[in-house]
Amino acid sequence: MPLWNSTSKNGNGKLYKITLIILVIVYKSGGGITPLNQKDWKEFYLRDIFTIRPGKRLTKSNMKSGTTPFIGASDSNNGVTAFVSNTNVSKDSNVLGVNYNGSVVENFYHPYTCIFSDDVKRFALRKHSGNEYIYLFMKTVILQQKSKYAYGYKFNEERMQKQMILLPATANGQPDYDYMEQYAKQLFSSLKLQYLQEKVTVAV
Repeated sequence: MPLWNSTSKNGNGKLYKITLIILVIVYKSGGGITPLNQKDWKEFYLRDIFTIRPGKRLTKSNMKSGTTPFIGASDSNNGVTAFVSNTNVSKDSNVLGVNYNGSVVENFYHPYTCIFSDDVKRFALRKHSGNEYIYLFMKTVILQQKSKYAYGYKFNEERMQKQMILLPATANGQPDYDYMEQYAKQLFSSLKLQYLQEKVTVAV
């Protein structure tokens, strides 16, 4: 009879066990995914993958307190630097907010509606609706360019348009969005599994 940690006394141990079993199944089901180092990769221009749109300047003196996240050129808190009631043409969702100023190249996925500083560009996939898994895969790929740019060499829109990135590719040379999604899902399942295994002690 498996012995769970102290949560077993209040019934949560059974929930942990069920969750752990589900995650093991999900993780193992993704075992057929080709490893990154065995996948075909190809260079693409950012401009061919994303529609790149600007943010909009909003000074602190003009900010009105509210509940809408305001995205600034930060490297923390998912880029959220304030909550406002203001609205403007930068209002968007399901995009990456990519810093061209401040913490250059840092970027965060925003599934929720927010507005963006003029120090942040909005990256929306051109040929795919996108989801959290694909955008978070893209986030990591874009961050590989961080060492190339700095405060004195900004990641401005002109350079963004010309920047190339490496992406997993299909047999016909197109970005393999399905692979990116499945790989990210497997990675998150693995991390969740690791977390639960650290929290729950199982003795067979």
